[in-house]
Amino acid sequence: MDRRHFIRSLGIGSASMMALAVSPVRGFGKERKTVAPANTKMTYRVNHHSKDKVSLLGYGMMRLPRKGGVTDQELVNRQVDYALAHGVNYFDTAASYGDSEEVTGKALSRHPRDSYFIATKLSNNRATSFEESKAMYERSRKRLQVDYIDYYLLHNISGGIQACKTRFIDNGMLDFLLEEKKAGRIRNLGFSYHGDVSAFDYLLGLNRKYQWDFVQIQMNYLDWRHASLQRSDADAEYLYNKCEKLGIQNVVMEPLLGGRLANLPEELASQLKARRPNDSIASWAFRWVGSHQNILVTLSGMTHMEHLIENVQTFSPLEPCTPAENELLASIANAMRGYPTIPCTECRYCMPCRFGVDIPGNFAYYNKAVDAKLLPLPAKDAPDYAEKLKRYQEGYFKALPAESRATQCTNCDACLSKCPQQIRISNQMSRLVELCRQ
Repeated sequence: MDRRHFIRSLGIGSASMMALAVSPVRGFGKERKTVAPANTKMTYRVNHHSKDKVSLLGYGMMRLPRKGGVTDQELVNRQVDYALAHGVNYFDTAASYGDSEEVTGKALSRHPRDSYFIATKLSNNRATSFEESKAMYERSRKRLQVDYIDYYLLHNISGGIQACKTRFIDNGMLDFLLEEKKAGRIRNLGFSYHGDVSAFDYLLGLNRKYQWDFVQIQMNYLDWRHASLQRSDADAEYLYNKCEKLGIQNVVMEPLLGGRLANLPEELASQLKARRPNDSIASWAFRWVGSHQNILVTLSGMTHMEHLIENVQTFSPLEPCTPAENELLASIANAMRGYPTIPCTECRYCMPCRFGVDIPGNFAYYNKAVDAKLLPLPAKDAPDYAEKLKRYQEGYFKALPAESRATQCTNCDACLSKCPQQIRISNQMSRLVELCRQ
């Protein structure tokens, strides 16, 4: 099916098609107005600096659909077409997301340049020299098939102040990016924060010099006040409030906390269903984030078309949470503190493991044990314990091949420094080994 027939099958009329195909690119000016689709109900926020009218729902291009072991470009094209036609105009990728920049560039270049905003990142964790960092930045523009990048981020701020200085300041890279911004090849400059609040505070302290246009943070109703209980990190409330006081808008990643907030334990999910029976559990998390006025974009990694369609509906338009609903979500967050789940978001920064362990896959199954009330370990004579454990173990051994199970972990701890959630990975693997020991 070609693109025109696909869009017709989604019920998009000719007016929407025309809205996506008008007016040429307007060059490199600081203000760049996008051409919004006709009749869309999407909620938009205005960027205080560049005056961009940005969709509150952003498309995270990290976990793209795959077919036959490779990214399914045709399906990505169809999903991008649907997103644009329904008002989504912010697309987020990074130099470190495999072939995401190239795939995203191919999908978006089929549309007028002023119908979308591209965000990508300088993922120079290992290539810290000016020459390597500059080459990475220039490769991003080439892969994305653009002359300018709308939103450019210093990627994965973590590891302390000195790491920030080494990657961006001492090598002259940040000064170079400021010159690129003056030249119009970068329209908005910011950073994405992944851990170690000292680095966050340090970069915000340089706001007078670098004039950050936006900051990307992890924010959801659990991390709002409980992030520091699970990680050596600051709560999202602190990150959000500090940016808001400086007049810096936020882009939000992990609104669903790696899917955890879309798959709540039944006793918690039932409370949300009782209040809004027709709404998905995930929509509550998105509505909570979008209710905060300093949020410019809420990112969602929409691998499947059904997720894209559902999320577009949630944001078209977004219905802010009421005070009573905020109280309910706060009580659910408080209850979730008692669940010993692993705060893995499946970002896969820890991969590959040199010993073959599928770290995110093991953690996903670990968290299923929590939902099944097998963790923390109950008394062995608890009702149905033996049968539940047997079913769980059978599912684990079926889901993960022997070479990728937790038993392959050697406690080398090479993955620890790579995890933005600061999870003690080898410790958690040993708990899973104990649970699944036959």
